[in-house]
Amino acid sequence: MKNCLTLCLLFVLTGCGEPVARNQGVYMLIDTSGTYTEELGKAQQVINFTLARLNPGDTFAVASINTGSFSEKNIHAKVTFDDKPSVANRQKQAFQQSIDAFVKSAQPAAYTDITGGLLQAVEFLNEKQPGRKTILIFSDLKEEIKQGYNRDLPLSLNGFDLIALNVTKLNSDNVDPGEYLGRLQQWQEKVEQGGGSWRVVNDLERLEKILP
Repeated sequence: MKNCLTLCLLFVLTGCGEPVARNQGVYMLIDTSGTYTEELGKAQQVINFTLARLNPGDTFAVASINTGSFSEKNIHAKVTFDDKPSVANRQKQAFQQSIDAFVKSAQPAAYTDITGGLLQAVEFLNEKQPGRKTILIFSDLKEEIKQGYNRDLPLSLNGFDLIALNVTKLNSDNVDPGEYLGRLQQWQEKVEQGGGSWRVVNDLERLEKILP
């Protein structure tokens, strides 16, 4: 009988470990370089889908990637949703309004600082400590860094899911498809070397693939 009680006690203690966070944190990076501003309508489609999928306690932020993206100034909307559905709905409406204002005022950027944006995204989500961390990259993945900016450093992405969306082909890709395939391969290697997972979703009609 004593042994049985001991086993039961061990079972209870084992099942009472640290609570596991089940909320989500999503950080979306939007490329605004060159003609990519013409794709912002599609980016809004992704944002609205993500807002509809997120629940109380989840966190969402949207930032642009341009000249120097390792900055809070590049975040155009951010929120952690309240437990009360009525409050969360108002937060989602305010988020959409902030994005509308950003899209209306967006100007083509001269540079594309994807690495700086990723560093900012990692810092932001690590501070929020969600149970699941996802970074969406809405870009053609062609990084162009302003002279003098240092982005030659490793990324720490353990526990992060990175999903590249709407990776459009450039004119030069039509001449040499190897450039397009090389960009995809380069970013996959960089993300996986940092400990993160990597996916590409170009069919925006299948957005259910990006979030559970």
